[in-house]
Amino acid sequence: MTEARLFALQRITAMILGPLVVVHLAVILYAVRGGLTAQEILARTSANALWPLFYLVFVVSVAIHAPIGLRNILREWTALPTRAIDASMVVFALLLGLLGARAVYAVAGWGA
Repeated sequence: MTEARLFALQRITAMILGPLVVVHLAVILYAVRGGLTAQEILARTSANALWPLFYLVFVVSVAIHAPIGLRNILREWTALPTRAIDASMVVFALLLGLLGARAVYAVAGWGA
């Protein structure tokens, strides 16, 4: 993928992540201040199909956004070969996506 496309992709995912992070933090504050237990939170997330969708979009955006940023840092700060960095970031992206999808699966209650 070209540098211009990676640049655009990271900026697009940043625009997606901005509002998602705000909603995520607001929900955390609401849950903590409301004294909700982990069991009550899981009951609410598994009862609503929008939360898994929200967090799937969140996970996909992070799995794209973070490796591109880390790739740029590694390219500027290390002498590692570009191909090694790119391959590592593909693995990192897949790992983030897999772990995030697993968390969404658990929070959505699909495994219960």
